[in-house]
Amino acid sequence: MVGARRSNDWGFPRWRSYGSEQAATAQRTCDRHLCDEPGLCPAPKASNSPDRWYFCQKHAAEYNSKWDYFEGLDKAEAAERAANEQRDNSGYAEASHYGWAGSGDGSRSSDEMRALAVLELEADVEFEAIKKAFRAKAKLVHPDVKPGDKEAATQFQAIQVAYEVLKQAEDRREWKG
Repeated sequence: MVGARRSNDWGFPRWRSYGSEQAATAQRTCDRHLCDEPGLCPAPKASNSPDRWYFCQKHAAEYNSKWDYFEGLDKAEAAERAANEQRDNSGYAEASHYGWAGSGDGSRSSDEMRALAVLELEADVEFEAIKKAFRAKAKLVHPDVKPGDKEAATQFQAIQVAYEVLKQAEDRREWKG
């Protein structure tokens, strides 16, 4: 075996650095126009399509905020899908009861989001702003202000229920906090 050269990969310690023979891997960039961040978050280009966009975290959050999971479904199908998801995720709700789970990113529940929509508020609003919005809307449609107006009474009830949902959520946060 004259002229045979022994590999540097034998024994311990290795005689060359780890990964020294590996070529650099190209990293995907975000598919959003003019964004140079790494595109690590895949997102479907269309429903039931294997094609994917690859976004940075910021643009993935923007993309997902506009995604309508129930688009194209009638009310019965949407309700069935929502019920199946709630059933499948019931373990998380139970864990939340024991304080094992949290929102993680500070987001609100779907009930809270619907209540905020009734009050025409953003998701990240403080509770003081919720109080102000409730009072302002309640003054406009209160049964004492508009006696005999059934539509105003219905709106007032919706506003009241929305405020109660948000108040209870705030109380839970203060109690856990």
